Amino acid sequence: VVSLKAFSKFENTAEALEAATKLLESAPSKGLRKFLRAHCDGETLGVADSKLGNAIKEKLKIDCVHNNAVMELLRGVRTQLTELISGLGAQDLAPMSLGLSHSLSRYKLKFSADKVDTMIVQAIGLLDDLDKELNTYAMRVREWYGWHFPELTKIIQDNIMYAKAVKLMGDRANAAKLDFSEVLPEEVETELKEAAVISMGTEISDLDLMNIKDLCDQVLNLSEYRAQLYDYLKSRMNTVAPNLTALVGELVGARLIAHGGSLINLAKQPGSTVQILGAEKALFRALKTKHSTPKYGLIYHASLVGQAAPKHKGKISRSLAAKAALAIRCDALGDDQDNSMGLENRAKLEARLRALEGKELGRSAGSAKGKPKIEVYDKDRKKGAGLITPAKTYNPAADSVLSQITNTAAVDEQDTVPKKKKKVEAELPEIEKAAEVPAIEAKKEKKKKKKKADKEAGLPTNENEPENEEPTEKEKKKHQTEDVENAEVGEKKKKK
Repeated sequence: VVSLKAFSKFENTAEALEAATKLLESAPSKGLRKFLRAHCDGETLGVADSKLGNAIKEKLKIDCVHNNAVMELLRGVRTQLTELISGLGAQDLAPMSLGLSHSLSRYKLKFSADKVDTMIVQAIGLLDDLDKELNTYAMRVREWYGWHFPELTKIIQDNIMYAKAVKLMGDRANAAKLDFSEVLPEEVETELKEAAVISMGTEISDLDLMNIKDLCDQVLNLSEYRAQLYDYLKSRMNTVAPNLTALVGELVGARLIAHGGSLINLAKQPGSTVQILGAEKALFRALKTKHSTPKYGLIYHASLVGQAAPKHKGKISRSLAAKAALAIRCDALGDDQDNSMGLENRAKLEARLRALEGKELGRSAGSAKGKPKIEVYDKDRKKGAGLITPAKTYNPAADSVLSQITNTAAVDEQDTVPKKKKKVEAELPEIEKAAEVPAIEAKKEKKKKKKKADKEAGLPTNENEPENEEPTEKEKKKHQTEDVENAEVGEKKKKK
């Protein structure tokens, strides 16, 4: 079915690699263009890649075909290549294909030196290990030398300064003669020299001192290397993730990348995950025990969260995580190499933090700062215009004042009480009067009967005594007080 028309071999591996990479990018190489011009003029060309076919058609004006029949033919050609090309054995084809595939794989693994997050993961891991080692070594120096000069531990707090002082001093007896101005501040130096004279430590041999000094050298070398590593990490972070670095700092950013595995993996996470990254144990324990979930993980060590008051830390960490998630995506997938987005978001977060704290301050001080402004609704007022109807005048007669009911207050109150109340109060004394009338008549009848009986018995009677007796002053007062009391009882009942 198939016969060989033309064949052109590559001069070397570099040329073959160049041609293969061009084909991967769906573009014809220089050698391929020359070959096609020489052998395919006026022919139809079958291609395995439709994009490559389009490129050939545009540049060389050769008709190209890409379909299932062509793909089947090409598969057959690949299988029977040794039969079609004379002088090419299967034992030669296999190592050549393998060599080219290795070269091609190496080329495909090309990476931008600016996006090396693997280096960041390793650097932050090493930095944490160095911190642990440094701390262990420094504590060992303090314990070891503390047998000879125990007072020095309290005088010098910094581990590096302690190691430098021990290395310079050796035996505490030398302290008086030495100058510590390069290592220690003046006041600390004076204190050290005074303490060295009256120290209660044990004596120490030269061999022990030599070993302690070697350990001090180790501490100083490690601290120097740590400083170099930190500078390297700083430069890497500013190159790989400038926006994230601007938001949370180099160390926190590097730890987030290391925890996520890589910058791309971290870019796939939402803001809520970025917020609690590093607090997985607490999160799952909280979910299991149905307690409140943690508010922050690694992001807690960012400077913005550190600046916030304890009650605002949760809000700020949530906002920071949301902005950090955007910054990570921008760094991982964006083309820009500057940190403008990170700086802009940091400014927004700082403004939010100030607003939160300002609101709290305003509220505690009793001012209206931070509170919503409430406008009084006025139906007569149009937007941007004056009053539709004239303003209503104040009516003092509508006010009602409650006061204790006395003889004078009872009179004043009658003017302001509504009509219904007036009616009820007016009816009360009439009822009382009606109740008093039969009682007075009964008294009169009794007196008449008594007089009759006295006349019949022949007793002297008081003729001057009038028949219709008027009530005395005492009785009048008594009636008045009874009326007032009855009115008060009625008022109380009404109120109830």
